[in-house]
Amino acid sequence: IDGGNQTSVTEFILLGFRDTPELQPLHFLLFLVIYTATVAGNILILVLVVADPHLHTPMYFFLGNLSCLETCYSSAILPRLLASLLTGDRSISLSACRTQYYIFGCLAASECYLLAVMSYDRYLAICKPLHYMVIMYGKFCLLLAAGSWASGFLASSIVTGMMLQLNFCGPKEIDHFFCDFSPLLNISCSDTRLVELSASTLSFIFTLPPFLLTVTSYASIIRAILRIPSTTGRQKAFSTCSSHLMVVTVFYGTITVVYVLPRTDTLRDLNKVFSLLYTVLTPLANPLIYSLRNREVQEALRIVLSKCCDHLGKVEIKKYIY
Repeated sequence: IDGGNQTSVTEFILLGFRDTPELQPLHFLLFLVIYTATVAGNILILVLVVADPHLHTPMYFFLGNLSCLETCYSSAILPRLLASLLTGDRSISLSACRTQYYIFGCLAASECYLLAVMSYDRYLAICKPLHYMVIMYGKFCLLLAAGSWASGFLASSIVTGMMLQLNFCGPKEIDHFFCDFSPLLNISCSDTRLVELSASTLSFIFTLPPFLLTVTSYASIIRAILRIPSTTGRQKAFSTCSSHLMVVTVFYGTITVVYVLPRTDTLRDLNKVFSLLYTVLTPLANPLIYSLRNREVQEALRIVLSKCCDHLGKVEIKKYIY
């Protein structure tokens, strides 16, 4: 009992995509394909980075971290969504809802810093090539990666800790496909002004610096590319840079729309669509854009596949002999 005669809610209903029930089987197949491709692509990159000595460089070290993060990121949201689409059971306990939000918040904040670190790495490689190996040595790379993860977990821990003080007396329906910040606050019967103010302040502190570092790094990279005399060299550099910028723009752009802009009726209706972009499509696009298009990664994949085929061939020959 909460507040005298108000019953405390211990279970929620994630409404998800309730407006299109006839498309539920199609949604399940689509999200299943996306989740499978996301996990397979990111784990493949992580395996290649660990297995191939040629990829033991700062850039691929950070890419490995990003792949690990994206795998966890998708796994925090999509399996629960797939289960609800398959079984029709949209219920989720209060503790599971808080846990999902905490993990999602940790990884989303960590990704902001990791993308900033990766942009800084590319800035040093392109704009300060003579100082690159001096600055990006092993221990410093470990510190940058660890700092990215730690910053995300710190930010989410503070916000989630404050949300633990909120009471929920009804309604039980969350108009979203996962437990996100704003939908949870909308159904709380507590005064949420302090939580909203604290979350906004923390978002400003934890996301603005990495965003500015990312923008500044890519602006410097673009200026450096424009000074390349070779047209072919400029086109190749712009191709890679524009792909990276596209991922960063989609990630930060959709997060800004969902969490920063005023909650008008139009934006509220589109929040699920924008949320899909940074929770589902960005983890799928990152391995394709950052890694699988790189010649070094393609060569590492070819070598690993060749070794696997050779090993399987030897096993089959032994079976045939014996």
